[in-house]
Amino acid sequence: MIIEEIRIQNFKALKDVHLTNLPGMAVFIGENGSGKSTFFHVFSFLRDCLRMGVRLALEKEGGLRGFREVITRGEALTEKIRIEIRFRAEIAGASRLVSYVLEIGLDDKKPVVMRETLGTILNPSDAPLPLIDFAMGKGSVIRNEMEILTSAAEVEVDFHSIAPDTLAIAGLGMLDRFHTAQQVRSWIAGWDVSDFQSGEARGKKMREEGEHLTGSGENLSSVAYRLQEEAPEVFRKIVETIRRRLPGVGNIAVEAGPDGGLYLRFSERAFDDAFLDLNVSDGTLRLFAYLVLLHDPRTCRFLIVEEPENQLHPEQMFSLAEDFQGFAHGGGQVFVSTHSPQFLNAVELESLFLFRKSDGISRIYRLQDDPLTTELILGGDHPGYLWTQGLFAGVEHRIASGS
Repeated sequence: MIIEEIRIQNFKALKDVHLTNLPGMAVFIGENGSGKSTFFHVFSFLRDCLRMGVRLALEKEGGLRGFREVITRGEALTEKIRIEIRFRAEIAGASRLVSYVLEIGLDDKKPVVMRETLGTILNPSDAPLPLIDFAMGKGSVIRNEMEILTSAAEVEVDFHSIAPDTLAIAGLGMLDRFHTAQQVRSWIAGWDVSDFQSGEARGKKMREEGEHLTGSGENLSSVAYRLQEEAPEVFRKIVETIRRRLPGVGNIAVEAGPDGGLYLRFSERAFDDAFLDLNVSDGTLRLFAYLVLLHDPRTCRFLIVEEPENQLHPEQMFSLAEDFQGFAHGGGQVFVSTHSPQFLNAVELESLFLFRKSDGISRIYRLQDDPLTTELILGGDHPGYLWTQGLFAGVEHRIASGS
């Protein structure tokens, strides 16, 4: 599933952000506090709404004040938080454009799903066919969607009731007959903002059955062990890449101890004895984790990565950016935030987005829309150097004026 368009309204500093024609790899830059992390939190927030309902998801983002802390400051409490995503998915044997919209508001001071729709766009000029349409816990669902998508069948509709703070796709997506909802539910449930923490990844770990590497990386040993045992060619490719980029590394392996624990061990080329990951550098462990994330066949095909440059040597960043681009070219999609000039130097112009914040409101600009940036990059300049030289200053004004 590839996101082509996203619109976010009234979520913290994101009063109204609308991105279209999104590429397979989108890289977001901007000053600290400009809104990058808030933008990424939208995805974990939507995942949490699916998993735990909107009330608890709001409390996770905004504490006990929930909705009041999450809605854009200055907006009336009668306004709604709105998230709209349009993405491409394989449904009924064809690539189709799917629209998902979630609106959250207050009803009698309680957060509820004001509106939730899931639709398939059969023709570009048509409105989405509403497969699911719910409001305040009541709604309709097309029960013969596969027949409609593969033939000219007549629409058959069922009506359902759910808890008003629960997403309809959470329940309906568990049923095979609601194929699109099932795919969307599984896709969103797998979202995780990657913010690797080497301290959580180190040391003895018990074997887990996690589908893929978690955002903080605490199950790195378990995922690496699965790859080592079930996909040895993939694991060997990861190790060889590490050896090529970090010449001091000799080998990497995961051992299963008699106590049921997993031990991630590294060795140096100058010595035979392997040592535990407790004694490996943060940068080596982080690079290994990113390669596991990118090459694991079970990894969610939509990745969200915050500041991958942390703890990595600048020389590694260009190659890592190419790794992310390879993931996107292989059919996945990745959103990355970064401050690394070296990382940016490997990124294509159409993948670059700039955050600006003014009067408490964040806005996002596509650098490809800036005539000066486009001219400089097409003329041979590298984005990272333009970023460090401050040449992205004034982008918003140049885009507005077209010059």
